[in-house]
Amino acid sequence: MKIKEIVSALERFAPLPLQDGFDNAGLQIGLTEAEATGALLCLDVTEAVLDEAIALGYNLIISHHPLIFKGYKSITGKDYVERCILKAIKNDIVIYSAHTNLDNAQGGVNYKIAEKIGLKNLKVLEPKESNLVKLVTFVPYAQADVVRQALFATGCGNIGNYDSCSYNLRGEGTFRAKEGTHPFCGTIGELHHEEEVRIETILPIYKKAEVVKALVAAHPYEEPAFDLYPLQNNWQQAGAGIVGELDEPETELEFLKRIKKTFEVGCVRHNKLTGREIQKVALCGGAGAFLLPQAIRMGADVFVTGEIKYHDYFGHEGDILMAEIGHYESEQYTKEIFYSIIRDLFPNFALQLSKINTNPIKYL
Repeated sequence: MKIKEIVSALERFAPLPLQDGFDNAGLQIGLTEAEATGALLCLDVTEAVLDEAIALGYNLIISHHPLIFKGYKSITGKDYVERCILKAIKNDIVIYSAHTNLDNAQGGVNYKIAEKIGLKNLKVLEPKESNLVKLVTFVPYAQADVVRQALFATGCGNIGNYDSCSYNLRGEGTFRAKEGTHPFCGTIGELHHEEEVRIETILPIYKKAEVVKALVAAHPYEEPAFDLYPLQNNWQQAGAGIVGELDEPETELEFLKRIKKTFEVGCVRHNKLTGREIQKVALCGGAGAFLLPQAIRMGADVFVTGEIKYHDYFGHEGDILMAEIGHYESEQYTKEIFYSIIRDLFPNFALQLSKINTNPIKYL
């Protein structure tokens, strides 16, 4: 198979428009038309990871953290990033990264962390804003179901754990076809009345072009009428962080010891223990301290993340238990997400979780 088929599968799961503005997720190096010989899955791209891919004979590396964040005016090998770029190009290795788009996607990084902790009743901690639009169109009654199904197949109508959501109102439309047209119904030059259905449905804004194309293809009219309205609703299925619940409450110390073992953490940093029970858990992989206020507002007993700054620890002893488990440790299981996405679609494709621990932080 070609590398672009694997990239397409990853981007269906974690669309690139979900990434944050600072990010550089997506194709980093290489040509996706090449035939894939195998994929090495990792958190970070380093020279050792590239050597691992070369030894395996794989020409695709899929990472969580992008190798390239900034623009380069020259590539001279002066640092590890430039050396990795040179080595990848020299050995015809494609590098693809799914970063904050995978953080923000349903079933992504934070869902995997929640799975490892054993949480249920999951909700996005900070849902995406201004990412939804409402589509309204008008279709002859007899063809309304065909158009609805075309819209749903393209990604419209998903609300929470429901799909195929729409609102439908019957009414009457009018039009007069002019010379040179080819009307689906009515007569050129005469005012025509048609029983129509007003269909309303919702979609992510990044799907707009794809949805409009599907609407035009499925709609019987030569010139279908439709409106797109921006929505201020939060998109509850996409965003940063997760909040969920344990089946049974645990003491603070029990919980901290368990996540230390689960994530193989050299040192769990936390604020003062107060004797609270832990049942409602908020979390964010990587540098997630920006979500601490949301975790408190959601009534979480503990907030687990990869990095917390010194001053962020002050003033919250009575609000929430804060647990810092390390950036690498919090996101290490991201490789399992890549594995599942690719293995489910391409069961015979060569896949390998990197055996290189790329964590630059060591514990004494």
